[in-house]
Amino acid sequence: MENYSQVSYFILVAYFDTGIFKYLYFLILLCLYVLIIISNVLLIVLICVNRSLHEPMYLFLCSLFVNQLYGSTGLFPFLLFQILKDIHTISASFCFLQIACGYYYATVECLTLAVMSYDRYLAICYPLHYNTRMTSHKVFLLVALSWLYSFITMIILIPLSAPLQLCGNTIHKVYCDNYSIVKLACSDTTVNNIYGLITVVIVIIIPLFFILYSYMRILKVCFSGSKQTRHKAVSTCTPHLASVINFAFGCFFEVVQSRFNLDNVPNMLRIFLSIYFLTCQPLFNPLMYGLNMSKIRIICKKSLFIQNKIEQRKVKG
Repeated sequence: MENYSQVSYFILVAYFDTGIFKYLYFLILLCLYVLIIISNVLLIVLICVNRSLHEPMYLFLCSLFVNQLYGSTGLFPFLLFQILKDIHTISASFCFLQIACGYYYATVECLTLAVMSYDRYLAICYPLHYNTRMTSHKVFLLVALSWLYSFITMIILIPLSAPLQLCGNTIHKVYCDNYSIVKLACSDTTVNNIYGLITVVIVIIIPLFFILYSYMRILKVCFSGSKQTRHKAVSTCTPHLASVINFAFGCFFEVVQSRFNLDNVPNMLRIFLSIYFLTCQPLFNPLMYGLNMSKIRIICKKSLFIQNKIEQRKVKG
């Protein structure tokens, strides 16, 4: 194969001709993106303006929602633009920018979910010492470390992948990802593979084990505790646990598609699996937390009640 020391663009071959249906797919994705923006922004504003929600759990949630806005914005505008195009190409510089955005989003998401499990562990296992152990300073530090560490790992990743000599410019997905670039390399990728394994262990495996350990301790307390303790654990941990499982499935789908040959899988299903963790997670979390967190529900009901009262007074006036 011909060697390319520099590739100016990549071809995204996962797209296929849908004819006039491309406008339907465009509208569906646009509606999903708008729904993601509205739901996440609504909860971010709700947490920021209500002092009763200025607690560690809700501040971690705010960080999670901000990250989901960032992650979905790194994907959806690009997908919407590509759906309407007849030729699906992406410049090399924009491809690496997209890799950086997706990688940063996934890393922050995983670390934030791990931090939230630690918060739930302290709240349920050490309720009397929770306020002294989870101070506002510690909340800020944990959030900052999650974002800063993710940024550092991303900053190291791109300079390792960008200089690779490539034997082609075809990516079998609807967006750019780092492993697809590494697979195209003609040059030695040992350093990239080692860094990838180290990052997977630190960013995914260790946080998931930490989450598992936290929930094992929480379950132990629940089985030996009172009914009130079990109710508190269920009400606050169910949304988080569902979010962790959903994100884990999304990461699993991404790894399977990157590492294995899925030519026998229908193209639409492959596309859905490849964008699952960047689309379903930002939509799933606001709905899950908004419906299950009692404080958020109560504040939403109060806001709607006040708004109705104001509108009624305007009509009467």
